[in-house]
Amino acid sequence: MPVPRRQRAAGPRLAVLLLLVLAVAVAGTVAGRTVSGGGVWEVLRGGGDATARHVVLQLRLPRVLVALVAGASLGAAGIVLQSALRNPLAGPEVTGVTPGAVLGAVAATGLGLAGWRSPGAVVAAACAGGFAGAGLLWLLAGRDRGDPARTAVHGVLVSAVLAGLTAMVLLVAPGELGGVVQWLVGSTEGRLWTHWHLLWPWALVWGAASCLLAGPLTLLRCGDEQAAAAGLRTGRARLAALVCAVALTAGAVSAVGALGFVGLLVPHLAFAVCGADLRTALPGAALLGAAVVGGADAAAQWGSRALARVLDADRLSVPAGALTTCVGAVLLLLVARRRKEEV
Repeated sequence: MPVPRRQRAAGPRLAVLLLLVLAVAVAGTVAGRTVSGGGVWEVLRGGGDATARHVVLQLRLPRVLVALVAGASLGAAGIVLQSALRNPLAGPEVTGVTPGAVLGAVAATGLGLAGWRSPGAVVAAACAGGFAGAGLLWLLAGRDRGDPARTAVHGVLVSAVLAGLTAMVLLVAPGELGGVVQWLVGSTEGRLWTHWHLLWPWALVWGAASCLLAGPLTLLRCGDEQAAAAGLRTGRARLAALVCAVALTAGAVSAVGALGFVGLLVPHLAFAVCGADLRTALPGAALLGAAVVGGADAAAQWGSRALARVLDADRLSVPAGALTTCVGAVLLLLVARRRKEEV
């Protein structure tokens, strides 16, 4: 049986995306202030002084790797959510998953059960909050879970409630504001090998589970009636997909915080580049998510260097989440305007 032309083209497209991720990783590695690009290359070749080796090997490399894996997790989670709920606006940010994970991390920090330097406890708290947010959406949606419009409305409501609860926690424990602001905005600064060792196995397991659901998710995108006619148990498939999406989002949030619009907009790019078949679109979304977050981290570091020179402030640091939120908001407005013109 001949292979369809779109499937034949998927391999080269994924290869190009992989090269893009590698380029972003290189940009993030050389974007810091202390060691120049030449110094980074010297360290990678086995040379460099003790300070340069510490900066590159113990600070920059884990930061870049965590940013890439967190971005891949958010990209995969977004495309799984949008496919399972048949809603192009069903990103982790507006379905209660990301706000729930942030609430869990902030609450655990405020209660003294976790901290920014105890990633293991943060992962557990963020996962608990993420699953709680998704569960609340599942309960509120009720029989309307298959209706994309109603699910989106319930998701926005749940996200707003969880954001309000997070604000209440900060009012109760205002002394923790400085420690949790990175979760609220999203930042890759200070990521160490400890965060990497906790994040990559989690992302690998749930990412592989999501890939196994590529076939059922493709059917769900066609509608419940068509999926059921093909022999798919839609309720179980959708529940399994939501579990994978929540787990991926919670792991990413526990590592880098709430990076706005990544899980919402990356799936649209993945479908545009890789097509509607989730066997290629899902890994494409993961690669694009890694490129977006890694690129935002590199751009944030370069921007911090430029602003520090202009404002004469050595400690000025632009969080990656600020860039993803601003750029994502602009792109979302453009997409909404384009769809309105098409209608």
